[in-house]
Amino acid sequence: MMSLSGITEVCPGNVDRVLMRAVCELLCEVWPKPGRTPESRLAAILEEFESYDGPQAQRPRALVLAEEGRAIAHAAVLPREIDLAGRRQVVAGLARVCTALDCRGRGLGELIVRAAWEPVDRGDFVASLFQTTPKVRPFYERLGAATVGNRVVNSLGADPVANPFWDGVVMRYPAAAEWPTGTIDLLGPGY
Repeated sequence: MMSLSGITEVCPGNVDRVLMRAVCELLCEVWPKPGRTPESRLAAILEEFESYDGPQAQRPRALVLAEEGRAIAHAAVLPREIDLAGRRQVVAGLARVCTALDCRGRGLGELIVRAAWEPVDRGDFVASLFQTTPKVRPFYERLGAATVGNRVVNSLGADPVANPFWDGVVMRYPAAAEWPTGTIDLLGPGY
């Protein structure tokens, strides 16, 4: 773990299980789903970490802001090899971005997302690719992201031409970077 501006980065080989359990409690608070518990979420995140076998700079990571042992903001960076218009590249998949309901309006979302995009800014990833809702889209645009008009598929899925993302808006960061036209194949499920 390392702390930058109060943000703790948790990554493979350096997992604080107590903090990550607090993150999973936050995830369940923000996105409650029947049968999904903090324990089941923690098991899935630990599996993501344990199964990673790539460059250190592109490792999966959780970025966490905590107060008094409670996770109040979180973002995950998931390295994903995708096929972007016929060329395989590793992007930083931005996922699980959330702030505790009673802590919104304090600028925590911006802090956590900017921290999640630091590996992109350093050049560790070509870009960040993620999904969001139309309501949240302006937040990401204000931070320097842009919408993606490309068709998105998962050629490895049961329906290889279906969009594996479930939210209505696909975005990329940084907005200023060149972005090809053509299909984006996630080569796996949405995140």
